[in-house]
Amino acid sequence: MAENILITGGAGYIGSHTTEILIKNNKKVYIVDDLSTGFRKLILKKAKFFKTNILHKKKLKNIIIKNDIDSVIHLAAVLSVGESEKNPQKYNRINVHGTKKLLEAIKNTGVKNLIFSSTCAVYKDGFTKVTEKTKLYPSSVYGRTKLKCEKLIKIFCKKNKLNYGILRYFNVAGASASGKIGQINKGDQLFKNLSIEVQKKNPTFRVYGANYKTKDGTCIRDYIHVSDISDIHYKVLLKIDKYNTSTVLNCGYGKGISVNDVIKKFKKYANKNLKIVKFPNRKGDMVKVISDNSKLKKFLKWRPKFNNLSKIVNSCINWEKEIK
Repeated sequence: MAENILITGGAGYIGSHTTEILIKNNKKVYIVDDLSTGFRKLILKKAKFFKTNILHKKKLKNIIIKNDIDSVIHLAAVLSVGESEKNPQKYNRINVHGTKKLLEAIKNTGVKNLIFSSTCAVYKDGFTKVTEKTKLYPSSVYGRTKLKCEKLIKIFCKKNKLNYGILRYFNVAGASASGKIGQINKGDQLFKNLSIEVQKKNPTFRVYGANYKTKDGTCIRDYIHVSDISDIHYKVLLKIDKYNTSTVLNCGYGKGISVNDVIKKFKKYANKNLKIVKFPNRKGDMVKVISDNSKLKKFLKWRPKFNNLSKIVNSCINWEKEIK
C-alpha cells in the first residue's frame, strides 16, 4: 500500500495542493524542492521538507532509502512555454536530465509507484478532442522535454517493474477552498495574473495573440481546477498501487474556454472595467487543445468537483485577497 510518498517540486502550486489531499488521507508526505520556483509558505506543517533538487542523485537516493519511500510523485520542472523557446538548454537540463537523475535515484530502492506530471503540450496543436492515442507532436521546447520524460519513464518502469501514472495536464487554475494554499508565482499564468490585476484601481491586462482563427481571436484552453488535479494524483496512485498497473491519462474537463471568456468572467466578479492591451502571438503557444477525458473517467470512475469557470475564478480572487 502507498504510504510514504515523495513529491518532487512539492513546494510549488500543484505540489502543495497534492500534499494537502495526501495528508488529509493520512499519508506521510516528503517534499523535495530547491525553492527556485517553490515557496516555504506552501509547505504544509505535516510534510517533511528537504531543500535540494532533482539533479542531486545521491541526496535523493538517501532520502528515498532513509524514509522508506514507496511512491514518488514527480512534479519538479520548469514550465513556461515562452521561456523554453528562449532557453532550451535550461529546459533540457532540468526537465529531461533531472528526470534521468531521479530515475537513477529510485533504482534498486523500495519505490514501486511513480506518478509523472506531463502536459497537453505533447499533442499537436488545433485538436478539438485529443485522446491518449492522438498523435504526439509537441510544437514547443517545453512540450518536447515532457515527451522525452514520458518515454524515459515508460522504459525505466518496464525494465525495473514499477507502476507508473503519466498525467497529461491541460490548463490548471484555481486555489484550494481551505484558503491556506494557492498560486504565488506569476510567470505567464492567465488566472494568476488576472487575479492580481483586478485588485488594482485601474486594471490593465496583456493578451498575447488576439487574431487566431477562433471564435473571438484568442486561444482556447481546457481549464481544470487544481483541487481536481490533486484528487486525480491521489486516486491514480491508489489505483496503480492496488492493481499493479500503469496508465497514461488526459487530465482536463473536456471543455474549451477562450482567453477572452476568462477575462469576461474576471471582469464580472471584480465589477471593474479591465483595459486590454493586445500583443503579438507568442512562439510555441498552442491555439486550441481540448481533452477527451473519457479514459480518465473510466479508469477512476471520476467525477470532477469544481467543473465550473465561476468556481475557478472565485477561488483565484479569494486566494489573492488572502495573500495581498
